[in-house]
Amino acid sequence: MVRVKTAFVCEQCGHVFPKWSGRCSECGTWNSIVETRVEEDKEKRAARVSLVPASEPQSLSTISADGFQRISVPMAEMNRVLGGGIVPGSVVLIGGDPGIGKSTLLLQVSSLLAKQENPVLYVSGEESAQQIKMRADRLGISDDQLYVLSEINLEQIMGHIERLSPHLAVVDSIQSVYTEELTSAAGGVSQVKECAATLLRLAKASGVPIFIVGHVTKAGAIAGPRVLEHIVDTVLYLEGDRFHAYRLLRSVKNRFGSTNEVGVFEMASQGLIEVANPSEAFLAERLPTAAGSAIAVTMEGTRPLLVEIQALASTTSFGLPRRTANGVDFNRLLLLVAVLSKRVGLRLSDQDVFVNVVGGLRVNEPAVDLAVAVAIASSFRDVPVAADLAVVGEIGLSGELRTVSQLSRRLGEASKLGFRRCLLPKGVRRREDIPTEIEVIGVRSVAEALEIALVR
Repeated sequence: MVRVKTAFVCEQCGHVFPKWSGRCSECGTWNSIVETRVEEDKEKRAARVSLVPASEPQSLSTISADGFQRISVPMAEMNRVLGGGIVPGSVVLIGGDPGIGKSTLLLQVSSLLAKQENPVLYVSGEESAQQIKMRADRLGISDDQLYVLSEINLEQIMGHIERLSPHLAVVDSIQSVYTEELTSAAGGVSQVKECAATLLRLAKASGVPIFIVGHVTKAGAIAGPRVLEHIVDTVLYLEGDRFHAYRLLRSVKNRFGSTNEVGVFEMASQGLIEVANPSEAFLAERLPTAAGSAIAVTMEGTRPLLVEIQALASTTSFGLPRRTANGVDFNRLLLLVAVLSKRVGLRLSDQDVFVNVVGGLRVNEPAVDLAVAVAIASSFRDVPVAADLAVVGEIGLSGELRTVSQLSRRLGEASKLGFRRCLLPKGVRRREDIPTEIEVIGVRSVAEALEIALVR
C-alpha cells in the first residue's frame, strides 16, 4: 500500500517542517513554507533503477578528456555567457520575468544547432506544437532537425530524449512538468526538485545537454525551492525592462566557466539579435549639450560598457523631497545626495532628485558614483557636461574619490567611442597598458571633479 502524508516545505531552502509556520527557522524567509504531499512507497523506490551507470574511482592522471569538447553555438553572446559553448551532459537553468524572451532565445539557439544537421528536441509544457510553429514562423525558423514536443509527463519526455538522442534538449518549463512517482501537483516543491534531479541524472548518463526554463517570483528569484539552483550546473538570468529593447543574459552560477560574463541582446520582430557594440547602442540617442547627463564607464564581467547616466533636480512641491532611482541602487543615491549636500555645498534639501540609467540597464558597480554625482550637479546648476568627457570613480563619505579596477579596459572602450578625456581618482597612475589617445584627469574629491566637469 502507498502511504501518503502531508509535509510543509520551505520553497527557499527545502527544509521540511511537521507543521506550517510563518517564518522558516533555517533560512529566515517569511511566507515561504507551503504544504505538499509526500509519497512513500518503499517497494517502488527499491525497484527504481538509477540512470547513472555503476562506476569505479579513477586516478585523475588516467582520465582522458579527449573528444569531450564544448558545443559551439553560432551566437557569440550565448557562447560568452556559457564560458565558450555548451558542455555535453550539462544542465542549464535559465530564468527571467514573463515575456522577457526566454522561450524565444532558446528556440533560436535550438534552430542554430539544428542547422548544423544535428537533431534538437524542444519540449514545451505550456504551448501546443501548433503554437510553437506559429512562433517559429514569426522568427523565420523552419528546420528539419528541430523536433517539437508538447508534453508535461517527465517519463514520456525522458523516453523521447533517450530514443532521439538529440544534440540538445530544451524543457520549457520545469514548473509545468510532473513525474508519476509523486502525487503532488506540477510546480510543487517536491515535483520541481524531483524532476530537476531526474533530468540531471539523465544528462550525466547520456551526455545530452539539457536547458531548463524556470519561472521567477515577484522578487526576481527562480520560483520553487532554492535548492533547484544548486542541482543544475549553470544558472542564467535574462534581464531587462519589457518596455526597453535591450536584454542582458547574465550568469550567476557556472561550473564550467566564469560568472562575470554578460551577453547583450536587442529584442526585435525577428527575435533576439546580438548587440556587437553595446556601448555605441546605449549612447546612440544621447544629447551631448543637455544638462544632467554624464557618461559612466562600467564593467559587466570582463566587458566594459559606456552608459549614459541622466539626472534631474527640480524644486519640490512638497515638504519632503523625492528621491527616485531607476537602474542604480536607491540607498547609494541617498548617500551621493548627502555627500553633495555636505561636502560640496549643493542645496538639495528642497530638490526632487531623479536618476535614470539609459537603456533599461541596472548598474550596481560603485565606479559609477562619480558619474551619478556629476549628472545631479549638472542638472542642479543647469550646466552641461563636456561631450568628450567620460567619468569613472567611487565616492567615499568624506567626498574623496577611490580607485577602481580594470582601468585599462575602461579607458580603451572610451577611447574607441571618441572620448578624449576621462575624470579619474588622483591615485591612479598611468601605466603602459593605458591608451595614450585619451587624456587622464586625476582629481582627489567630488568638489574638484565638479570644477573640471562643469565649465560654462
